[in-house]
Formats: sequence, structure tokens, C-alpha cells
Amino acid sequence: MPIVEPVDNGMPQRGKAHITRETASPQREIQHQGAPIIYLVDDDPSFLRALSRRLRAADYQVETFGSAEGFLTRRRSDAAGCVVLDLQMPGPGGLELQEALSQAEESLPVVFLTAHGDISSSVHAMKRGAVDFLTKPVRGDELLDAVQRALARGAAARETQRQKRAWGARYESLTSREREVFALVLRKLLNKQIADVLGARERTVKAHRGQVMRKMGVQSPAELGRAVEWLGEIFQAASPADIEQR
Repeated sequence: MPIVEPVDNGMPQRGKAHITRETASPQREIQHQGAPIIYLVDDDPSFLRALSRRLRAADYQVETFGSAEGFLTRRRSDAAGCVVLDLQMPGPGGLELQEALSQAEESLPVVFLTAHGDISSSVHAMKRGAVDFLTKPVRGDELLDAVQRALARGAAARETQRQKRAWGARYESLTSREREVFALVLRKLLNKQIADVLGARERTVKAHRGQVMRKMGVQSPAELGRAVEWLGEIFQAASPADIEQR
């Protein structure tokens, strides 16, 4: 059945910003600890209530917002989550909120759900990374499938960021000389060749090389090369420029 309810006249009028948070029993709250949060952003109060009930029945935590501004000013959480977002709302619309999210440190996956979709908007949203572009009314299984895919994408993105931070911290622990040795090892130079480039003793280079491997947590130059894939711009910016001129 479509997830739609008649508008309740006791609710805030359509178009006015409002924020509601679904309440639950203490037992349910304990069950939900650590569960992903689904953020619903839509200016239709009855639709927010209907979607919230459906998602809570699937054991998700839910927070609802009647405007993009309300969502952007919320208290942020470290919990995983995604945003189910209307396209057209008073004030900033869905595409504008999607753009703001893409530029934020907290980059949540987005699922669009709208009664005002068109091909141009859907293409624009998908090119910007939306997980799906659904139309109202939406079937419950279709909504849950989109939410699950959004959460999976978000989990993958969070893991990638965690890996990048971990590799970045290891690289930052290297001394300037160790970073020079790191860069030269990636060129597949032998210890003697590195010593010639740096004007150092081979024995000293061997010691630095060992420190690089230990601090980076790798056992071979090949593994060190894969670490650079995670480091990306950090490695490029931090690599000693004068080595290139030697």
C-alpha cells in the first residue's frame, strides 16, 4: 500500500518549518542504541508521519524535519544514517540540500522521494550521487530497499574515510628523512641508490627504511605502494619536492 495519510489539521501547515522526533518506549530505545538514523526531510507533515511509522516498524531510528534549514541546524550525530529528501520545499530545495551535504564533513547518502520529479531533476540528483530518485506514493518495500542501499553506501564511505585517516596518521608519524626514504623506496631504488641520492650512508638508509616499514605497518615496497593509494593528496603534498630535482 502507498505510504500516504490525509493531512491532519492539527499538524503544522504545509510549508512551515517544523521538527519532530519520534518517541518510543525505554525498551525500544535500548533496542535502537547504535542503529542507523534515517533523516526524513519533507514539508508535508502527514507524509512525514506515515514514512516515519513505516521506517520505525523496520527498526530504524527516525528524525523528521519540515525544511532543509531545520535539518542543517540539527545536532549532528556520529551514528550512521541517510537522508530521505523531498525535491521541492519552501526555502532551499532538495537539490540545494544535497549540494550542501556533499560539501560537508558529514556526507550522508541521499534518497530523493518527491511528487514533483522530472527527468532533468532526477538526472541532476543522480549525477551528484543520489542513491535513488523515488516518486510519491511509494511502496514500503521500494522505500526500504533504497534506504538499505543508502546505508550500505554510507558504511563503505565511512570505512574509506577511516582507512584514509589511519594511513594519514601513520604517514604523519614519519620524520622528514623517513619521508624522503619513503618516496625513493616507491621508485624501487635499492638502499645503495637511495644513499647516493640523499648523500647518506647505506647503513643509515637501511635503518630509515626499516623505520618507514615499521611505522607504516607494511612489510614490502608493494604494500607501501598500496598505502599511497589511500594517502592520495596527503602524500603528494607532503613529499619532499627537492628529491625530484636530484
